[in-house]
Formats: sequence, C-alpha cells, structure tokens
Amino acid sequence: MQIPTHVQEHIDTIARHEQEFQAKRSKADRIGDAVAGFAGIISFVIVHLLIFAIWMFVNIAHLSAVPHFDPSPFPLLDTVVALEAILLASFILMRQSGLAKRAGEREHLMLQILLLTEREVSVIVKINQHIAERLGLPDISSDREIREMAKPTSIDNVAQTIQENLAGE
Repeated sequence: MQIPTHVQEHIDTIARHEQEFQAKRSKADRIGDAVAGFAGIISFVIVHLLIFAIWMFVNIAHLSAVPHFDPSPFPLLDTVVALEAILLASFILMRQSGLAKRAGEREHLMLQILLLTEREVSVIVKINQHIAERLGLPDISSDREIREMAKPTSIDNVAQTIQENLAGE
C-alpha cells in the first residue's frame, strides 16, 4: 500500500523531531534510561532471583571451599538490596522526569498546531459563508452559529472561562 505524500511528510517530520530530541539528551540521561529500561524487563527479575538464590545457597550450604560471608538472615544482602532499590528508584524517577519533559514539549507543539488549525478553520467558515451569500443561500449565510464560528476564537477568553468553571466546582 502506497502512503500518500503528505502523510509521509508528516511521518518524516515527526521522526526528525524525535531524532533531534534523542540527540539532545545527555549521556547521563541515556545511561539512566538504559538502566531503568533494563530494570523493566523480565531478564532483570530472573538475574536477581538467580543472584539471590546463589547468595543464599553459598551462605547456608556447608561447602568447605566457600566461606560464609553473610550468614542468615543475610544482613549484607539486605543492605545491597536496599542500596540497589534506592538507585533504581532514582533512575526510574530520572526517566519519568525526562518522559514528562518530552510530553510537555509535545503538548506545547500540539497546542500551537491546534491554535493554528482553529484560525484556519475560522477563515474557511468565513469564506464558505461568503460563498453561501453569493449563491443566495440566506439560511446558511445568516445562520447565527455559522457567524459565530467564522469569528476568531479568543484563546485567552476560553482559558479564563475554563478557570472560572473549574474554580466553581
């Protein structure tokens, strides 16, 4: 199936924006994402279960070749796991912060596009209203709702109305 040219242009633009965002990220961001990404897969869980099982086995079993370095109830293991949990939580929070920043950038871009679209649609409605007048269609050319749609929307007024309605709840 052939993708229309204008759709491919949009796909290319989105891909370019994503590549630019990825390229601007710091090395620390990339490392944090890699660690948080690895922590979110089943391999991470399996590796930890194996490490914990081996750790406990070595410290419980009576193997003469391996000394017991962390006897039951495994206080050293508790400390290691607690430290790892703190670090993982930090990496995950860093990743979420980065994702939230990117989401904010996308929301800002979407708002700009929607504002532009609203302005363009208002102009198109106005043009259609003039065409209806020329064609002698008074029901369309003088319709109150269509006249309102042809006027530019004040985003400041809309935002203020939303704030007033939310404050009243």
